[in-house]
Amino acid sequence: MNVEKAAELTGHGNPIFTLELSQKPGILFTGGNDKGLVEWSLKNQAFIKVMFPVAASVYAIHCPVGRPLLFTGLRNGDVLVFDFIEQKIIKTLKRHRAPIFDIKSVNRKNELLVASEDGSVSVWSLETLEQIYLINVSNDTVRSIGISPDEKQVAFGCRDNSIKIYDLEDYSITKALHGHTMSVFTTQYSPDGSYLASGSRDAQIKIWDSLTFELIKTIPAHLFAINHIAFHPTQPYFATASMDKSIKIWGSDDFKLYKIISREKGFASHQLSINKLAWNGDQLISVSDDKRVIVWDIQFDQL
Repeated sequence: MNVEKAAELTGHGNPIFTLELSQKPGILFTGGNDKGLVEWSLKNQAFIKVMFPVAASVYAIHCPVGRPLLFTGLRNGDVLVFDFIEQKIIKTLKRHRAPIFDIKSVNRKNELLVASEDGSVSVWSLETLEQIYLINVSNDTVRSIGISPDEKQVAFGCRDNSIKIYDLEDYSITKALHGHTMSVFTTQYSPDGSYLASGSRDAQIKIWDSLTFELIKTIPAHLFAINHIAFHPTQPYFATASMDKSIKIWGSDDFKLYKIISREKGFASHQLSINKLAWNGDQLISVSDDKRVIVWDIQFDQL
């Protein structure tokens, strides 16, 4: 596997906490501790504009498939809804009074899930942008939302070290998974839906069978917290981002470590915690507390 740095996008004046690819190819959005949500061109590897100002830090961005909307979750608990056609914020979803850590959509139900530090997940209609349900998941923070590829179950990563699995049909709890010894920061299903991967402040990845919920494997993956797990859409690999300033690429079928992207390994990589990743084809995009967006070209070995 060969990794080369393709671009570095600079402009943020503060740590970047999250990123999201637009529904429009070649466009990236980033947000963090700055005063606005930023739009970038991946094609031109350049800053385009600040989309809109924000009153608090941005912890989550979500662009639902097939809809001209951009959802931005703020530290103050608000979710801003930006309409690409009207080119303005059309609504603020106000339900939570604590930071919003993740936003995902359930396309087959036209619903939006919003996870908060208050321990609950609010469910909204993508049609009306009205709240339709509230799931009281935990007595503590819900950090992440992982939706299975068939959109039948959802995994919430919680600060109380647990993962709560819910049925997406009626939002009833299916199972609570215990194994991590610290807060669970990221929950992602494999593209074929056969297992769930979770990453935690305990620096471990855990692999869970998505049918039996049994723990298949524990990987001592990083030195410090694992902030994000991102599966490649078509290749059998996933990437992890950590507070230890490294990105690691793993086999999603054999769970072997194939690459470490870090300054120690000779890459002109991030100098501080890496907070979020996104695959854009065979490019991996990373954002960090060091205020930089880095685009990596990944060449996979031919099998």
